Amino acid sequence: MMAVSDAELDELRARLERTRWPAAWPAAAWEAGTDAGELRRLVAYWASGYDWRTHEAAVNALPSHFADIDGTPVHYLRYDAERRGALPIVLTNGWPSSFLEMTGLAERLAAPSRFGGDAADAFTVIVPSLPGFGFSPQRPTLDQEQTHELWHRLMHGELGFERYAAHGGDLGAGITSRLAEAHPEALAGIHLMAVASPASYGDVTPEEQAYLDSVAAWSAQEGGYQHEQSTRPLTLSYGLADSPVGLLAWIVEKYRAWSDSGGDLSSRFSDDFVLTQASLYWFTQTISTSFRPYYEYASGLTRRVERVDVPTAVALFPADLTHPPRSWAERVYNVVRYTEMPRGGHFAAHEEPALLAADITDFLRPYR
Repeated sequence: MMAVSDAELDELRARLERTRWPAAWPAAAWEAGTDAGELRRLVAYWASGYDWRTHEAAVNALPSHFADIDGTPVHYLRYDAERRGALPIVLTNGWPSSFLEMTGLAERLAAPSRFGGDAADAFTVIVPSLPGFGFSPQRPTLDQEQTHELWHRLMHGELGFERYAAHGGDLGAGITSRLAEAHPEALAGIHLMAVASPASYGDVTPEEQAYLDSVAAWSAQEGGYQHEQSTRPLTLSYGLADSPVGLLAWIVEKYRAWSDSGGDLSSRFSDDFVLTQASLYWFTQTISTSFRPYYEYASGLTRRVERVDVPTAVALFPADLTHPPRSWAERVYNVVRYTEMPRGGHFAAHEEPALLAADITDFLRPYR
């Protein structure tokens, strides 16, 4: 699987040690972007203390498989349920994440008795790598089969699941929504951490207007990354593919700002977790290709979600990017469960895997 050569490791360390740091600004920490002190600390550890070989071995020990979907390679993890006849579920991550973020959640769903739950609630869990993320190569053309269709062909055609469930947040929420819209006969239910907005809408309630105002405010303050990745991703990618420090700065800012960290990155993510995610992007050379979903959606190559009639659960974590009211979600989805979580953020599968697993399990129990 992963077999990073000593030469590749040496090159990474040399790049880290030769970093050309920008001139310091007289700005408060994190005010104008990634804090220099925190970044320098992480870079020093990445260069001289972080043990990639230990994490490489852990990645290689995961239950990885590969499928060829009519010439499109797809990497996925498979966690078999601790009981026979369990409902399958496909978990899809967002950005700047990877399959590694989903492993704690997958383990709890596949073997709930190991975590104090009931084996009757077990799922067979599939965690695919998005095209252009990690071990799944990007699709060779921009107009190829969309990711939700690859997921259905993986689950239904390759793995033989007649009926299954799906969960996703961020990019994964969009893929999960399109999957349910396109194949309602195969989906028992979908669990989302974000929802699609209706293509058009008339009158809005005061609560919905407050939500729309909060989205606009967030986009103005935090959405620069999205605009760049949607409009000129290649220009950005040259710097991030060439500089490991640039790559790390780009994603660390998001881990801190979008998590329930209270401004303290280490309260939610260990240094090793952050650097393993960065190393995975670096060694697989996929930071550039991870931007493609943004560009493809903005360019109209990925269609909008119009209406999802499959039973839908929405789980909102307080530090996540948006918090749509139930009425807003119901404009597009058949919402049967709506949960406001007590803690957690955009990376809930890693931050709060127990909370997320319990909500998915409770939602899907009647649909098994």
